[in-house]
Amino acid sequence: MGDIHFDNGEGTFLVSHRKALSHHMPIGHFHSTYEIYYLMSGKREFFIKDRTVVINEGDVVIISPNILHRTTNAEMPKHERLIVNIHETQMASVNSSWMDTLKPLLENEYIIVNGTLHDRLAIESLAHSIIQEMQEKKPGFELYAQTLVLQLLLICCRHVLQNIVKPPEAPSPMHERISEVVRYINSHYMEELSLQLLAENFFVSQYYLSRFFKEATGFTFVEYLNSVRIKEAKKLLEHSSMKVSLISKKVGFGSVTHFGRVFKEVTGFVPLYYRKGRQVR
Repeated sequence: MGDIHFDNGEGTFLVSHRKALSHHMPIGHFHSTYEIYYLMSGKREFFIKDRTVVINEGDVVIISPNILHRTTNAEMPKHERLIVNIHETQMASVNSSWMDTLKPLLENEYIIVNGTLHDRLAIESLAHSIIQEMQEKKPGFELYAQTLVLQLLLICCRHVLQNIVKPPEAPSPMHERISEVVRYINSHYMEELSLQLLAENFFVSQYYLSRFFKEATGFTFVEYLNSVRIKEAKKLLEHSSMKVSLISKKVGFGSVTHFGRVFKEVTGFVPLYYRKGRQVR
């Protein structure tokens, strides 16, 4: 079963399957789709929004649009995973009542599901069927795969409805401490922030903060701050008519030129690409 990387060309339905001995996501990312991450084997560290959690074999992570996330190696770097990105418009095309049916999942920024053995067996079967559809590409394979994805989401939704899903624990006190710093950045990204300022606010040395911020999140401080600012800028570009220069200032950039350069580094596109409504990722 080889690697799969399918994109329908519109950024509304993507499927990626990979087996790897080791992998660090090169950069954290966010998109306008829902992401379903199913860890088929191994163990991963997963940074989502403001915390790092450990994901184990059989776990499903569902991430809502525009939530910054990144995966890195855990003590077992060898792993196999399936990722599906699906836009809400594609989900609606499969079932017009999807929003009501999946409401328990879609109300959360992210959900981690560690289901019963019965659920895990059903999810594993669906995952292999999705992979098979992507490999064989029979007539209607994309729509068929989307129905399989919806079934997977429904299983996860039932699990949430029938069980109390506890917030994931941080791997260590250091990770929890860094989560406090991340939450501060998430709330103050539009202000002038520096590593020195954060170190002073949290009563730690710059060296400690720099080192353990990278270890806990997978980002350097500057990478994370820029990613948060660009994420917010992208939402404003897509959902408002505000001028690019004002958006640049609103999210914390002192120079629109610097904003444009960082925006392209993070997203791969210039800001106006999103303003024109041509991209939904």
